[in-house]
Amino acid sequence: MENFVASVRLAEAALRDLFEPTPLQRNDHLSARYNADIWLKREDLTPVRSYKLRGAFNAMRKFMAQGQRTDAHFVCASAGNHAQGMAFACRHFGVRGTVFMPVTTPQQKIQKTRVFGGDSVEIVMTGDYFDQTLAAAQAFAAEKQAVFLSPFDSADVMEGQATVALEIMSQLPTAPDLIVLPVGGGGLSAGIARYLRSDAPQTQLIFAEPLGGGSLQAALENGALVTLPAVDGFVDGAAVARIGALPFEELSRFSPKDVHLAPEDRICITMLEMLNTEGMVLEPAGALAVDILADLDDLAGKTVVCICSGGNFDFERLPEVKERAQRFAGKKKYLILRMPQRPGALREFLELLGPDDDITRFEYLKKSARNFGSILIGIESSDPANLTALMQRLDHADLTYRDITRDSILSEFLI
Repeated sequence: MENFVASVRLAEAALRDLFEPTPLQRNDHLSARYNADIWLKREDLTPVRSYKLRGAFNAMRKFMAQGQRTDAHFVCASAGNHAQGMAFACRHFGVRGTVFMPVTTPQQKIQKTRVFGGDSVEIVMTGDYFDQTLAAAQAFAAEKQAVFLSPFDSADVMEGQATVALEIMSQLPTAPDLIVLPVGGGGLSAGIARYLRSDAPQTQLIFAEPLGGGSLQAALENGALVTLPAVDGFVDGAAVARIGALPFEELSRFSPKDVHLAPEDRICITMLEMLNTEGMVLEPAGALAVDILADLDDLAGKTVVCICSGGNFDFERLPEVKERAQRFAGKKKYLILRMPQRPGALREFLELLGPDDDITRFEYLKKSARNFGSILIGIESSDPANLTALMQRLDHADLTYRDITRDSILSEFLI
């Protein structure tokens, strides 16, 4: 353990060639809400807007220090942030890199990777999910005898990510009561957990995963690594089907109760709130730690640090984020309404709407049946209570409808 702490200190010192410690900022808005001392570790403010630069740089630094090869070729698989970190480090060290990215990666992350890597880095788009991309990258590295740089399943990467904890300890007068850690593959959370075992063993750790990618919680419940059968890719920076083996060696000592799963649509509310209230641009994974504060008990009076892990958000996704946030908050609903095929039926329905109810989607599908047709309708309002009242009026009017707002299958095909 002493060797790990010493290595983290060396890694942190080396990082200063690239950037200063990221800010640890007290957030008045969140502190007032939870009656606690809430601090945000702004990893969204590194040169690549995520903590991933730390681990990639440290692993490459240690490899280059061996002096075995002057023509090093590094390969990685990444949904974006690790790719940017490796690309930045490749240009810094003047070495060649090949980055494999899922085809679903947001354009903003692809473009930034090109910018950071310049002529040093080639980008290969392959795989619908990260795990497919990972397999392709590993096969390529083996074929080319290149150095595969894992985004999380690497001791050197974990060591680099642990520098976040070292900075936090130096930025606060005393160790915090609680640190909330976002989890994807586990490199950040495991590195910090290992460092704090020595430096601040009394600090409690809570882990945040997306609801559609709870690989750490599943592994803790099973007592061994688990591969999730499906992953929701919305939180692209943390949508990993299987947590890394090395990170799990460290994290296996925790309980499933230490892990909280954040619904993807609720994360959207948190992202919009942090943007509108604090002017902070957080990607979905970057908002994970802040989002699950709502699920934690007994925060009053405590000093709490949330790791805001990244801010690489493509603003073309903003309409989707707003849509998902409204649906989760109950301010928007989608209905399939069975409408009588007679004059005046549509007017009677419209008269049921309240003054603040706004129709945002309307598709009328007249089938072969003579007496009824189907309407796909989207309605939003300023207050969830308005839509609850509307449903009651629809019931009272004996209109047949189906609420598909949270029906993932129908929503995917119809909305």
